[in-house]
Amino acid sequence: MVSLDVKRESWPIRGSFRISRGSKIRAEVVTVELRSGEHRGRGECVPYARYGESCDSVMEQIGGLQGDLTNGLGRVELQKVLPPGAARNALDCAFCDLQAKQAGRRAWILAGIAEMAPQVTAYTLSLDSPEKMQQAALANARRPLLKLKLSGEGDLERVAAVRSGAPDARLIVDANEGWTADLYQAFVPELQRLGVEMIEQPLPAGADGVLAKMARPVPVCADESCHDRASLATLAGRYDMVNIKLDKSGGLTEALALRQAAEAVGLRIMVGCMLATSLAMAPALLVAQGVAVVDLDGPLLLERDRPNGLRFDRGMIHSPEPALWG
Repeated sequence: MVSLDVKRESWPIRGSFRISRGSKIRAEVVTVELRSGEHRGRGECVPYARYGESCDSVMEQIGGLQGDLTNGLGRVELQKVLPPGAARNALDCAFCDLQAKQAGRRAWILAGIAEMAPQVTAYTLSLDSPEKMQQAALANARRPLLKLKLSGEGDLERVAAVRSGAPDARLIVDANEGWTADLYQAFVPELQRLGVEMIEQPLPAGADGVLAKMARPVPVCADESCHDRASLATLAGRYDMVNIKLDKSGGLTEALALRQAAEAVGLRIMVGCMLATSLAMAPALLVAQGVAVVDLDGPLLLERDRPNGLRFDRGMIHSPEPALWG
């Protein structure tokens, strides 16, 4: 029998975090703990208003399964009971952690991954004026990979300012659906000149079909347009990469399957995150092994992290300790 504990937590962000849709000063997360005998498994998710989620709605979804969990609902059945999203993610990752603890083996071994290696992770610069983004770039110029949050008008000035502040860093950009097709076409040549290696979700998810008719000299990555394997059918010809986030896919189980399916149709992989603690990043690291872009910097943007949090060193993110997850 598995018992359930679910709660909401609020983690202060270092300063503030701004994207094209707005800004925030705290990361609001929902955590799940599953207990079976002496073993426990934990998972964390970030409800996202962009997808119609809130902490209250996600906690209601999770709490509604207490009876099913008591009656034997497991990780396999969970995939059919809940849709992709934050609620299923927290439960799925808690199941993975619990199963690892019960088996006395690391979660990646159970997932068929022989060895975990440190990965270079992007560090995100929040959307701001060119001057302030340049200052942020200067402060983080030694990081190997910077991700810039963009929004539309003025973005070329922002990227140029960051490039001047961090001339040796690799750059990727994320518009969070904030551009138009005209802006995309106007921006791309200059972004290519500035050495930008990837453009993430330039157009709104419902208006991205035009990308299939446009040149993509800088690889374009689907974020809001890609959730789980069912999304792949609409991405052909529009994107070169997909951003896999566990909160979109509904957990590690689907995320691993999505990676395999996306690679099979020729899409390169980015593994990203919402603003959250190391507990949310740890399972995503299994999906991130050897992919083109890793963006699991959530804990670095918070004022503090959980005990036994992930170790970040010179732009590298290291595997979790058992006390954290898996």
